[in-house]
Amino acid sequence: MRWKRTIQLLDVHAEGEIGRVAIGGVPKIPGNTVAEQLEWMNSDPKGQELRRFLCLEPRGTPIGSVNLLLPPKHPDADAAFIILQPDQAHASSGSNSICATTALLEAGIVEMKEPETVVTLETAAGLVRAVATCRDGRCEKVKLTMVPSFVHELDVKLQTPEWGEITLDISYGGIFYGLVDVSQIGLTIEKKNAAALVQAGMILKDLINRQIPVAHPEIPAISGVAYVMFRDTEADGTVRTCTTMWPGRADRSPCGTGNSANLATLHARGKVAVGDMFLSRSIIGTQFEVGLSAETEVAGKPAIIPTIAGRGFTFGLHQVALDPFDPLADGFAMTDVWGPSAGEII
Repeated sequence: MRWKRTIQLLDVHAEGEIGRVAIGGVPKIPGNTVAEQLEWMNSDPKGQELRRFLCLEPRGTPIGSVNLLLPPKHPDADAAFIILQPDQAHASSGSNSICATTALLEAGIVEMKEPETVVTLETAAGLVRAVATCRDGRCEKVKLTMVPSFVHELDVKLQTPEWGEITLDISYGGIFYGLVDVSQIGLTIEKKNAAALVQAGMILKDLINRQIPVAHPEIPAISGVAYVMFRDTEADGTVRTCTTMWPGRADRSPCGTGNSANLATLHARGKVAVGDMFLSRSIIGTQFEVGLSAETEVAGKPAIIPTIAGRGFTFGLHQVALDPFDPLADGFAMTDVWGPSAGEII
C-alpha cells in the first residue's frame, strides 16, 4: 500500500453514542500537559489536519467522536486522551470516557481484572477515575468519578428572535454548557423532534457565545460554551436530556459532562445533596446513573464531584488510511447530511 498515514480505530459506543478510540498509529502530539496538547490540536494546522482526517468525510462521519489515546503526563494516570469532533478537539466527555475505558480493557492495553478494574484517565480537564465492572473478559459497566463541576451563572436571560426571552443556566461539567428547559422552545425530547432540537441548539449556542464569554478560571484552554443541552424531568424523576452538538446533531447518550454540569445547577439550587443518585435518560431512551459524590471548590467557587455510570460496547475494528494522491485529503462536509453549518467547518 502507498498510504502515508494509518491509524487503527476500535469502534465503541456508550449507550448509543459512538466514540471510536484510536489505539494505534497516533502521532506524537506536542505539549507538556494534556491541556497544552488540546490547545495545539485546536490551533496548529497539523492538529487541525489530523482532526479533519479522522472526523470529516470521506473517512469520518458527522455522528460520533474519535478519541486519541495518548501517553499520560500525570503519574497516577493509566492513559490520556483527547476527544476529536468535527468542530474542534474537546477537553472532556463522559460517554467518551466510558468508550475509552472499554477500549483500554477489552483491547488489552490496560490489564483487565475481574470483578473490577480501576482505570485513571487523564483529560485536559483533569483526572477521571473509572471503575469498570468486568466479567468473562468484557467490560460490563463503567462508573466515572468526573472532574469538579461548577455553576458559572444561573437564570441567564437571553433574547432570541425565535422564542423571545428564554432563561438558561451556564455551567461547567468538564466543558461549558448552556442548559435550557426544553419547554421554552415548544418541543419535547423525543426522536421525532431531533432535527428541530439540534437546529434550536445551534441557534442558541451561537447567541450565547456572542453575548456571554466564559472561560475556566484555572484552565485557559477550556473556554466558550461547547454545547447546548435541553433538559426536562419525567414523572418518575428521571432527567431527560438532549445535548445538541455542532454542526447539528443530537448526542445519542444521556451525556456525561452535560449531566455533570446540570447536577451542579441542581446542587446550587438545593435540590440535591451528597449521596443522591438519579437516572438520566437520552433522546433514544438509554440511561446513565448520575450521582453526587462530594462537594469541593474550583478557584474559590463552590463545586461538586459528580459520578456517571453507563455501558460501553465494542462493535468493530478498522484502520483508516490516507493515500498521498487523494485530492480529498483535507476532508469535506456537505449540507445535505451535515446541516447548514457545514460550510463553517475548519
